[in-house]
Amino acid sequence: MTSPDDSIAPGKPADLIATLREFVSERDWAQFHSPENLAKSISIEAGELLERFQWGGEFDAARVQEELADVLTYCHLLADKLGLDSDQIVFDKLAKTRTKYPVEKARGRSAKYDQL
Repeated sequence: MTSPDDSIAPGKPADLIATLREFVSERDWAQFHSPENLAKSISIEAGELLERFQWGGEFDAARVQEELADVLTYCHLLADKLGLDSDQIVFDKLAKTRTKYPVEKARGRSAKYDQL
């Protein structure tokens, strides 16, 4: 993992999965990272993200950023644990969603695909 002096800055190339693996390894946390536990953690952190918006549209952007980072971290860890490439599974799902929601039918509409 990087030291405080060479922390990853925006625009600096880094391998996110490798960095996460190293972070987890340094702390011996892999023993706790079963797919079930990681999925639970995603849900818990998503709840904490939602809490930042609980009482209306006003929110603390820094707190939202931290909670979103927690959700994304657990998502990447779960994908890695399952042997999946997180970028690729998003691209694959987007391809399916493009078919279900063609632009000419879905543009500007929030209806479910079977109601377009």
